Amino acid sequence: MAPATQSKAVVLALGAAAWVSSTEVFVAPRLPAVTQASRSGSIGFDPSIEAEAAPALQSILALGGGFTAAFGAAVLGRISKQPRIGMKRQRTSMMALSQDELKKQAGYKAVDDYVRSGTVIGLGTGSTAAFAVERVGEKLKSGELKDIIAIPTSIRTQEQSEALGIPLATLDTHSDLDVAIDGADEVDPGLNLVKGGGGALFREKIVEMCAKKFIVIVDESKLCDGLGPGFPVPVEIVPFCHEHTMRVIAKLPALEGCEPVLRFGNVANNKPDGDKPAVTDNGNYIVDLKFTTPIKDPVAAGEQLKATVGVVDHGLFTGMTTACIVAGKDGVYVKEAK
Repeated sequence: MAPATQSKAVVLALGAAAWVSSTEVFVAPRLPAVTQASRSGSIGFDPSIEAEAAPALQSILALGGGFTAAFGAAVLGRISKQPRIGMKRQRTSMMALSQDELKKQAGYKAVDDYVRSGTVIGLGTGSTAAFAVERVGEKLKSGELKDIIAIPTSIRTQEQSEALGIPLATLDTHSDLDVAIDGADEVDPGLNLVKGGGGALFREKIVEMCAKKFIVIVDESKLCDGLGPGFPVPVEIVPFCHEHTMRVIAKLPALEGCEPVLRFGNVANNKPDGDKPAVTDNGNYIVDLKFTTPIKDPVAAGEQLKATVGVVDHGLFTGMTTACIVAGKDGVYVKEAK
């Protein structure tokens, strides 16, 4: 190598070394020659990386020599680490979408496993139940299911079902259901539930109690050791003297320590997003009971709530579940009531 060329190589290599040792993120224009080398396996370089250092790196590689090649490889190694940030962001984005995908898996499995042609089914309300409704609509359209009659548990579910062409009825004409499918806000080890986050607890309960089988569909984030602390228990109450009813509820022995909070705004969630009380499909209010410790006896709590004048119904669904389909990171599995 000529002296002038060798000096140029040393300068370029030292410059590359200084850049490699820096802590700033560097994004550079594409290097076709280097990219091709990486495809042959000689250098671990991601072809999708943009490399602004193209002129310097190509000069280093063109000059050759162990010294410059070593620094060239080091530079490329430095750049090849940069995409990890983007990859991590992509994984985070996928994780953010994974809960909906898990809900879909559970909802689809429930329909595939439990709904047959010629049956009467109850369709629940909420983000997870919506996937079950979607699946029923798909299978009716494809012809896999025929002669289905569905009982919706809310106006929202009714509208979704009508849009999908699912034949509907009410309990007035069809009060003997083969199966009901719905989500839950919490599920304890005994398959007792908290439901009603979407404000449809009364209609959900009256429909699901008429079903021979009640299939619950959740992602594994809904599983808990005890009901109460993880999700407030919704209670539907009549608007008349609702503050009085809330005070009575707070004094019930089985609900000791609860904080009744009147739901405001959109009835479909328990976040305060309005200045007026949330109103259910039945024209009633929702009170969300907040707990700091698990409810000791969910059955007794439910009985005491139901016996309170002014309470229409509550979101404790005890002893009703036939099976719970759970979608988690390791797949979909079924927990059956003992």
